[in-house]
Amino acid sequence: MSTNPSDDVDRPDKPSAPATSDGFVRGLSEAIGGPLGSHAVRPEARRGRFWTAPRIILALICMTLAFSWVQKSPCQSGDWQQNVQYTRFCYTDVLALYYAEHLNEGAVPYKDWPVEYPVVTGYFMGALGLPIHAYGESHPEINQGTWFYNINAVVLSALAVATAAVILALRRRRPWDAAIFAVSPIIFFTATVNWDFLAIGLAAAGLYLWAKKHPAWAGVFLGLGGAAKLWPLFILGPLLVLALRSKAMRSWGAAMATAVVSWAVVNFPVFFWYHESWLRFFRLNSDRPIDWGTLWYIGRYLDGKWNTGAAGDQGPFQWLSDHVPTLNLVSYALFGLACAAIGLLAWLAPRRPRVAQLAFLVVAAFLITSKVWSQQYVLWLLPLIVLARPRWGAIIAWTVAEFGYFTAFYAELMGANGKPVIPEGTFVLASTLRLVTVVILCGLVIREIWKPELDAVRQSYDDDPDGGPLNGPDAPWIATLRRTFRVDRSPAAPPAPVDPPPPTDQTVVKV
Repeated sequence: MSTNPSDDVDRPDKPSAPATSDGFVRGLSEAIGGPLGSHAVRPEARRGRFWTAPRIILALICMTLAFSWVQKSPCQSGDWQQNVQYTRFCYTDVLALYYAEHLNEGAVPYKDWPVEYPVVTGYFMGALGLPIHAYGESHPEINQGTWFYNINAVVLSALAVATAAVILALRRRRPWDAAIFAVSPIIFFTATVNWDFLAIGLAAAGLYLWAKKHPAWAGVFLGLGGAAKLWPLFILGPLLVLALRSKAMRSWGAAMATAVVSWAVVNFPVFFWYHESWLRFFRLNSDRPIDWGTLWYIGRYLDGKWNTGAAGDQGPFQWLSDHVPTLNLVSYALFGLACAAIGLLAWLAPRRPRVAQLAFLVVAAFLITSKVWSQQYVLWLLPLIVLARPRWGAIIAWTVAEFGYFTAFYAELMGANGKPVIPEGTFVLASTLRLVTVVILCGLVIREIWKPELDAVRQSYDDDPDGGPLNGPDAPWIATLRRTFRVDRSPAAPPAPVDPPPPTDQTVVKV
């Protein structure tokens, strides 16, 4: 038996059953006879059995994605009459932007039209869209938009399946954790709303390579993910904090260097030859006002309700809405403060937090403080929360809140033409519930960081299964820091035994 903790992390010989490790699932299992008994033959032990847990999970996510494709089918023709894209909940940017970004006219992204996305997403759109346009020129009978959506749906679905496979690979002792991801209604409704699974798949590959102690290759995929959507680059922050705690700065330096290089390499052609097109993404995000459903949107609504003074009076959120540059600074400052707090938590925690826990907190903090929170951004959080805190109950509650927001958001879109479908207060309530449930998830993750004995993943692994180069002893300065902040909960050494005094003449000895 190996005495190396990292070897033990990789050994899948202690599978965890959800009905025993998750209180919510245990309660539901009572309806079918209760959790698996200690003497039962587990499915994993049956040699030659085809339907193993990983295969079931992969089949489930394929089923979820197939249903998602059917759910989006009313919008595939592009004939969006009478708000069908909202009444059927089938709107997708993939189809809308095929025309808005002039791919249907053969426009080369960035060269002929300044695409509003980072370059890897733009390359992806062009790589699929331009051949379809060329084929459609010689076959006018086909609907180019439908073809474009369907081919994108196939590739994005493959990336979703790959993400599920990564979760399974990282949780070999807890394969059923991946079922939370595979059957999620979040994937059903938003898998192909935009190209977010491109960045998610790249980020998942980066996390897997980091866990397998290939930091340089992990950096390559995180850099490419950051060139598709910005958020995968945020994962480098938690890796830095944990590398400082575990004396793994060389590995982090390799990941950081390759992330910067890969990001720069894919950005350079557009930056150099089509600089104005390259700037569009950054300018668009800088100039965008407060978006629907954000913390700032909720605050602006409350400003309007509470401000009953003179007509010229403004609450702080309304003032920020009218001064976007200041809003940007405030948003960035709050995100920076949240990251600093997360870093301090990581250093003061009794055990080194897991990578997924900190990554979830950082990405969630970005969404909470951002002025833009599009409906499909929920996909960013889903794989991270499954890795960070695989508990069904809280994730289901969050999913219900997300679905409530999703419904209210489409009702708001239908009312954008002048006739409200729901009261504005209903939409704000749905936005608030979504925000609150994400904050609660953050609180639950923080509690398990501070009390690692509550962490379900740590009950199956001796160390962080995603830690890779981080798994090892803490740097000596961590103990000093924890003593400085008086949070060292290690038990005090027992007092040394005191020898009894020697007998004197007055001592009475009883026999």
